[in-house]
Amino acid sequence: MNRQDPESKRRSPEARPLPGPGDIRLVAVDLDGTLLRSDKKLSYRVIRAVSSAKAKGVRVVLASARPPRSVREIYDLLRLDTLQINYNGAVIFDPVKEQILIHRPIPVPLARQVVDMAREMEQRLVVHVEVLDRLYTDRDDKLMQTETSRAMGVDCLGPLARVLNRPVTKLMLMGDPAWLDPIRRAIRQNFHGQLSMAISDDYLIQVVHPAADKARALQEIAQRYAIPAGQVMALGDAPNDESMLKWAGLGVAMGNAWPRTVKVADCTVPSNDSDGVAYAIEKFILGQNP
Repeated sequence: MNRQDPESKRRSPEARPLPGPGDIRLVAVDLDGTLLRSDKKLSYRVIRAVSSAKAKGVRVVLASARPPRSVREIYDLLRLDTLQINYNGAVIFDPVKEQILIHRPIPVPLARQVVDMAREMEQRLVVHVEVLDRLYTDRDDKLMQTETSRAMGVDCLGPLARVLNRPVTKLMLMGDPAWLDPIRRAIRQNFHGQLSMAISDDYLIQVVHPAADKARALQEIAQRYAIPAGQVMALGDAPNDESMLKWAGLGVAMGNAWPRTVKVADCTVPSNDSDGVAYAIEKFILGQNP
C-alpha cells in the first residue's frame, strides 16, 4: 500500500483550488479501508467528525461494495438519514424507508456465461451471487470470504443454477490472485461493454452491470439533493472508488490507498487506521487544523 503525505496535491497547476470550509455540502465515503479501521470498527474521532459535519448541514453518504444489510449497523451508529450507494453503484438504497430506489442488475444469460467460463478456467474458484440483499453460493469456503459473508454468513448454500435464473445484482469470484488474473482478462475480452469489473482486493473480482458505478450513483444522489459536483467531497482507498474521486469536486485518497488510486485523487489524508476521514472533515468542512 502507498502512504502519502497528507494533502499531497494531484491537480494540475491550472486547475481550480481545493474547496474550503463552507464549500462542501455532501461527503461520499467508502467503508472498508476508508471509513472503517482495519479492525472494521469506527473510531470515536470519526464518529464525532461525521456528527459535526451533519450539524453544519452537510449530507454524509456511504458508498460501498457491500449490500444494504452489511452497512446497516454503521449507518445507524452514525445516525444518518441519507440515501446510500451499495454494490459499487448497482443499487441506490433508502435505509430510512428501507426501499431500493435504483437497481442495475446483470441479465441472467450474462451472469450464467461468466460463471460457466470462470469455473471452466478454474474449478477451485469460489463464486458468490448477490441478488438484492441476499447471498447465494455453492461453496462456503471459510478461507475465501467477503466482509458480508464473514460477518453474516450466506443466505443459501446450494447449486448456483437455483439462483442464476433471475437478474443478478453482483457476482463475486474469489481465489488465489494467480487464478484471477487470466479470468479477469477473459471477462474483459469476452464481455467488453456488457459488464463492469470492480477491484477492491487482489483475491476478489466483482462483476456488475456496466452502468453500475460509484460515480454515477453519487451523481444521481447529488442531483436528488440539488448539490453540484463542485460541492461534493469523496473519499476512498481502492480502484472501485476512483470514479467517484474523479467526479467529485474534491477527491480524497486515504494514506493506505492503492498507488493508482492516489494518482487520481486531489489530495491524500492519513490512513484509515489514523482517522483519515476525520482529518478530511476537520480540514475541509470544519475549517480546523487537525
